Amino acid sequence: MYSQQSRTVIVMIVACVLVASTVAIPTSGMSVGHPLSKRSFFDIQCKGVYDKSIFARVDRICEDCYNLFREPTLHSLCRKNCFTSDYFKACVDVLLLQDDMEKIQAAIKQLHGGDPQV
Repeated sequence: MYSQQSRTVIVMIVACVLVASTVAIPTSGMSVGHPLSKRSFFDIQCKGVYDKSIFARVDRICEDCYNLFREPTLHSLCRKNCFTSDYFKACVDVLLLQDDMEKIQAAIKQLHGGDPQV
């Protein structure tokens, strides 16, 4: 588990990367599609049990994080490795969802197919 100081640093790094990439990448005309299909489940290396409602709940964290920063690559970075990336953890922190972390971890464990170490 990360310490509060480590989480703050990760959140700051994510915010800096997002600001830098939004300045560097023109976003006009870009649209982000976020499928919740079973294929999408396997594309992000989930090896557990596919449950569309659980998948949608966890994916919603990445969607909300994307909506906050409007960085086109953020959604896929957040979902990377079946929601176990540092971007996902930073999104949980930015969205102030630490109190729900046990439920989130349980959902990811089911999707990931093992202890995800989130």
